[in-house]
Amino acid sequence: MKRVSIFALLLLGAVFTLSAQEDYKDAVLYFQPEDMPDMKQFLPGPPAEDSEAFKYDLAVYELGKKIRATDQKAAKAAQAQSDNRLDNLCKQFSEPFGMEISAEKTPEIYLLLRDGVITCVKSIVGPKEYYHRTRPFAYHKEGTLMPDREGMLHQNGSFPSGHTLRGWSTALLLLEINPDRAEELLALGYQYGQSRVISGYHWQSDVDASRLVAAAAVAKLHTSPRFCKQMKRAQREFHRLSKR
Repeated sequence: MKRVSIFALLLLGAVFTLSAQEDYKDAVLYFQPEDMPDMKQFLPGPPAEDSEAFKYDLAVYELGKKIRATDQKAAKAAQAQSDNRLDNLCKQFSEPFGMEISAEKTPEIYLLLRDGVITCVKSIVGPKEYYHRTRPFAYHKEGTLMPDREGMLHQNGSFPSGHTLRGWSTALLLLEINPDRAEELLALGYQYGQSRVISGYHWQSDVDASRLVAAAAVAKLHTSPRFCKQMKRAQREFHRLSKR
């Protein structure tokens, strides 16, 4: 087997990241990152390596390794959820939402997610750089479920988890549109976070923190008049399509 160069891994990761950014290129933020809740002010940072919390992170990392090696269904789901492009996010959440979500079929819902999710995600760019936590696969010098991403993510901060933030914020936004599917949506939102532990890319504490940040970020969105108007448009669109 030919060895894949570090440059090739970095290039593959960069292409994947750019494609995700392209998905959100037309997004209009509801708030600038500096106007969103600053997680550094309301949550503790990542646990110290001599703490009980870090021992828990280590234990869950080992459990994640076991799951990806023995549970093909969980591993396949983690791979599918690793694609953080907006269209894939919509595809993954369409089934629990009970309706296909896309720019063509549900433009108002799609617009709400496009602007809302990226507003939430942008709020953690600063904290990720500030903490610059080593990712578990790099800490252990071990492989992951998706080796092609390792080159790029090796130098990218682990705390908090951006994928988790995307998944949990999407679930919270969609359950406001279709509350009858709240449990199904939240279950997938939860899986989005755990998939990152299974993949070997995040510690459990990264994931747990992101769920709290997502809740705070979505609450902040509701103080934007533009967001509230878009949410009402999305709800009306859902009710209209549900009657067909």
